[in-house]
This record gives sequence, structure tokens and C-alpha cells, in this order.
Amino acid sequence: MLLLLLLGFSPPLMLLTLGLALYLTVVELRELEAHYLWWFWWLLLVFMTHFVGYLVLRAYAVYRRWNSARSG
Repeated sequence: MLLLLLLGFSPPLMLLTLGLALYLTVVELRELEAHYLWWFWWLLLVFMTHFVGYLVLRAYAVYRRWNSARSG
């Protein structure tokens, strides 16, 4: 997304996939029951990095679930 902002234009498909990534981020954060500052941070990361940021969020969620299942 940063590259698209620097270029000044973006194809409609890119905007659609960005909206999908942000929606999936909201769904994931609801399951994690994160603090609102975490919400802001994750949404901003996904907005700026597109699906790379969403994949990092998914990896974090899996790690967090794995640790909670292992300890509890």
C-alpha cells in the first residue's frame, strides 16, 4: 500500500483486497480480545503493508493460541 500511495494511483482490485485484509484483521482481533491500542496498531500495520501485515497478525494469533493451549 505504501508503494501505491507514493505512486498516486491504485487499481480497484488492490483497494478491494485491502478492504478484505482490514475486514479479516477485525475478525481476528475480535477473537483475540485485544486492547484498543493493539487494534489501532494492527489495523495500521495491515493498512500500510497490505497482506504482509495480515500474515504477520495470523502468525501472532497462532503463536498466542499455541502458547495458551500449551500452558493451560
